[in-house]
Amino acid sequence: MNFSEESGYSEKSFYSEKNDYSEKDIFSGKGVYCLIFQNQACNIEVGKKGEFSFYPGFHIYVGSALGSGGLKRVKRHIDLSQNRDRNPKWHVDYLHLNHAFRLVSAVYAFTSARLECELASRIGGNSVSGFGCTDCKCSSHLFYRTKNPLLEISEAFETLGLSAFILEI
Repeated sequence: MNFSEESGYSEKSFYSEKNDYSEKDIFSGKGVYCLIFQNQACNIEVGKKGEFSFYPGFHIYVGSALGSGGLKRVKRHIDLSQNRDRNPKWHVDYLHLNHAFRLVSAVYAFTSARLECELASRIGGNSVSGFGCTDCKCSSHLFYRTKNPLLEISEAFETLGLSAFILEI
């Protein structure tokens, strides 16, 4: 897993054993995040929501980490994607557990503001209707792209005044 911090000035520092960052540091606090998956075409049964069809390409999931665990939620997502060792809790967990999906990046920023829906709105575009948004009025929190959207996602964080941290998995 590679780590970089991207500030509004496009400076980057990569996470490695030599940096002063620890796993505790990079997942502490509250925030907002995006998970970027690369996937093959497939159909997935998502709990009570039913079956969803996915085009091949990239899917972006927008989430918040404002609860007591904060950004440890991002670590949970990474672990679930790599180990596939838990039952699904959220809609996005079904993507982690399906072999057609591979988590390639996680982008997050520290904030205590409720920016999840605004970030989802800024990303917009082709989406999977009703996915990941049962606790808000958004039409979706899962978006589709044909090409890797990492730069686009970083820019969406920047437009909200947030310094994005990027984990390449």
